[in-house]
Amino acid sequence: MNSLAAERRGKTILTVILSVICVIYVLPVVAVLINSFKLNTFVKTDTFALPTGEMWAGMDNFIKGMTFGNYPFWNSVKYSVVITVLSTALILIGTSMAAWYIARVDSPFCKALYFLCVFSMVVPFQMVMFTLSNTADQLKLNTPWTIPVVYLGFGAGLAIFMFVGFVKSIPLEIEEAAAIDGCGPVRTFFLVVVPMLKPTMISVGILEIMWVWNDYLLPYLVLDLEKYRTITIHIQYLKGSYGTVDLGATMALILLAIIPVIIFYLTCQKHIIKGVAAGAVKG
Repeated sequence: MNSLAAERRGKTILTVILSVICVIYVLPVVAVLINSFKLNTFVKTDTFALPTGEMWAGMDNFIKGMTFGNYPFWNSVKYSVVITVLSTALILIGTSMAAWYIARVDSPFCKALYFLCVFSMVVPFQMVMFTLSNTADQLKLNTPWTIPVVYLGFGAGLAIFMFVGFVKSIPLEIEEAAAIDGCGPVRTFFLVVVPMLKPTMISVGILEIMWVWNDYLLPYLVLDLEKYRTITIHIQYLKGSYGTVDLGATMALILLAIIPVIIFYLTCQKHIIKGVAAGAVKG
């Protein structure tokens, strides 16, 4: 009985600790939600107060944020969607094929390539951002349709790590049977391997979408900002004369930017857990 009571007490304490951590993580989102409906003058002075009475701004902050300046907000939405979709698709296709090759070809080159990809996960972006910006300009990768190539380089490490782990758990006999039936490497990959990679592909896709959609620094350094701005860059340009910032409008656009990601993550979080377990643990 004492051990059972101690176990229950331990679970209760753990639940309380995790609940506190959850509240700490959610608090910034709640602050953004509350302040997006306040007048700008009350955002700093009454940050965590509910937007009632004279604080209430209604939808004015959203309208002001979307109509501020000469750059259309919906263009920023369009470019964010284009960059996110193209980058994620390129990462999924390119890294899954590379991971399949690395997992099946036992050679020093493939092992070195794998460790280089994994090592790239720990290299800070700040170490290469200035060189990368210059290289992207020279290679004309400064548009929403070409910047996915840059994202492929930075997103390959985690994706290949997860894909290689899962491919190693797939019996080689399945691919050999496909080869006996007349499938070449390309048909074997797309008709046999890809369907089995579905859990990991969904997980990698979700993680990459969240990363690319929320990214600010890479598009800011690479894109031609006179022509192309993502939502995160559009928010940064909400400045008036002498550098003053309308915090109410800024909070409103931040809320619009994070709502799709939150809904998307909550809808697909079970796939992340399944994919991570299938790729990282089995491998």
